[in-house]
Amino acid sequence: MGDACGIGPELIVQLFARGLPHPAVVYGDAATLQRACAVAGLDDTLSIIALGHPGPGSTRSTIGVLDRWHGLPPDLPWGRVDARAGQGAYEYLCHAIDDAQAGRLRALVTAPLNKEAMQLAGLKFPGHTEILAQRSGTSRYAMMLANDELRVLLVTIHIPLARVPEAISQGAELDAMRLAHLACLQSGVAAPRIAVAGLNPHAGENGAFGTEEIRIIEPAIAQARAEGLDVSGPWPGDTVFMRARQGEFDIVVAQYHDQGLIPVKYLGLDTGVNVTVGLPFVRTSVDHGTAFDIAGKGVAQADSLAAAIRMALQMSARP
Repeated sequence: MGDACGIGPELIVQLFARGLPHPAVVYGDAATLQRACAVAGLDDTLSIIALGHPGPGSTRSTIGVLDRWHGLPPDLPWGRVDARAGQGAYEYLCHAIDDAQAGRLRALVTAPLNKEAMQLAGLKFPGHTEILAQRSGTSRYAMMLANDELRVLLVTIHIPLARVPEAISQGAELDAMRLAHLACLQSGVAAPRIAVAGLNPHAGENGAFGTEEIRIIEPAIAQARAEGLDVSGPWPGDTVFMRARQGEFDIVVAQYHDQGLIPVKYLGLDTGVNVTVGLPFVRTSVDHGTAFDIAGKGVAQADSLAAAIRMALQMSARP
């Protein structure tokens, strides 16, 4: 469900009212979802029922809710940072991860959480990705953002820009290329073409603007090619995303958070999907935050969450 004070609950009830393409349950707070139904004008359309275990508990008129944490207070304010909501978002996520690990879920789709609310609750995680990795015991993982035009996978995620050069290594680069290959296969791309963006302007210009491309990225690309992966680069970051969007590449490996996410989000927050690649289960999410400025007003749009559900079903499809 994500953060109860944000738009996540509203998005969820909207999608259930539209009709989901696959049975689903919600890990969250039943009272919060009921409150979201009121905000969305769906009180007479949807009913909320408590479930004891995962399973086909939801229909177009019923939302099955799994809440293995204590209920949230009814006076929790919309659109404000609150430690109780931060703790709840963490608890719902952990319980869903455990059930996904146990094979009780086909895929996990997450609504947005609020990092500040989690910090207030004493939870020192930068975001979903790190919780998912720690809880599932995953050491090699990556964040991918994707829409119908572009896929981007990150070498480094939530770290200060000043620390990026020291954080990249041949091993990290190679892991990202392997995970990019895996992500494309899971998305139905039979022969993935992987482009790697350079770290520095003009991909270093043969060492004139930095040597990370020569010392780190190029050797990693050579190793990936030796393993049979179709990898090219390093390409200048100011043109490689355009080339991928035009169909030259199936995915771009970006060196740091904003380098990779700005091109995808520029194309529209309503179509982007956040994917954690490398987990023992499929996890997708929206590519936007909790939007406290519009939470509780009934104006939030569920397009990104709908796209996340579609991608989760695609990536978890069995042959």
